[in-house]
Amino acid sequence: MAPFAPFEARPDLAVAVSGGRDSLSLAVLANDWVAGQGGRVLALIVDHGLRAASAGEALTTVGVLERCGIESLVLRWTGAKPQAALQEAARDARYRLLREACRMRGLLHLLVAHHADDQGETIAMRAARASGPDGLAGMAALVEWPEVRLLRPLLAVPRGRLSATLTSRGIAWIDDPSNSDPRFERARLRLAGAIEADRTDADRVRARHEIRAAEAGVGLLEAREDGSVALDRAALERLPLDLRRRLVSRVVQALGGGDHPPRRDRLDRALARLPGRLERGKSGRGQDFTLSGCQFALRQAARSRQLEWIVRPENGRNARQPLIPAAFFACDPAAATHLDRSPI
Repeated sequence: MAPFAPFEARPDLAVAVSGGRDSLSLAVLANDWVAGQGGRVLALIVDHGLRAASAGEALTTVGVLERCGIESLVLRWTGAKPQAALQEAARDARYRLLREACRMRGLLHLLVAHHADDQGETIAMRAARASGPDGLAGMAALVEWPEVRLLRPLLAVPRGRLSATLTSRGIAWIDDPSNSDPRFERARLRLAGAIEADRTDADRVRARHEIRAAEAGVGLLEAREDGSVALDRAALERLPLDLRRRLVSRVVQALGGGDHPPRRDRLDRALARLPGRLERGKSGRGQDFTLSGCQFALRQAARSRQLEWIVRPENGRNARQPLIPAAFFACDPAAATHLDRSPI
């Protein structure tokens, strides 16, 4: 957990648990860690309802966790299920339910149990689709969402060590039959033994790019109290194109709350508009545009008189209840008016 610090004084963690060896191991290890911090773990079990046995397996998992001293909550995916792209739809539903549960309870950290074997499979799948350097770096260990941080602390740990963790403690797990179902790409890779054990240095390359983008953002980005971000137009234009692209992409994904960065073609069209200039006597509203759920507005700063792009979520987004960025929860939980105050 050290790479994800700092944490609150008494962190409350959510752990996504399926009942399989990987997520049960993570729940047990997270519970060990958080006990030394004075915090708590809440296991979130998603019942997709795709198999007749799933409800019983969820209850079995609740019992296993209870014997380990871990609280749990079952989240159910209800409603009609699609006939096509079922795994993708189930994944989307799972993360929607997990994020909503964390948001309602003010939990800042959601741990998922992707491990080294999963990472190898992900890289193999992305390589087959000719992904770029970021894709070939695999899954990120940390993803910042507006309402919660997604943490993958086991990415360097092989599945065999997770099995050994449970075996040494006498904890039984449930094997999901879909993990060996050849209808699914990931299962086919496992059955074919098509996973490269060797990792490339793509993740290190991506990390360097992210650090450069963060350093650039410090100099030209200002976060406003109203939830918008101001970008210094001249400073942004001086950045190399690849760095400008990465920085704007991260800002848009963070403010828009999207699961993925903006599409490359749309991002490049937006970047082409950023060198805009105000004409004398005009407000600049004619140059405003939107990108991936965000509005870009060219304005003149009141104090410096310099031009800046104001980026904010589009009107009408998150209409039910504005999401408060996770960073603010730790500072003032009372400000998060949508929170479910019941004990976890």
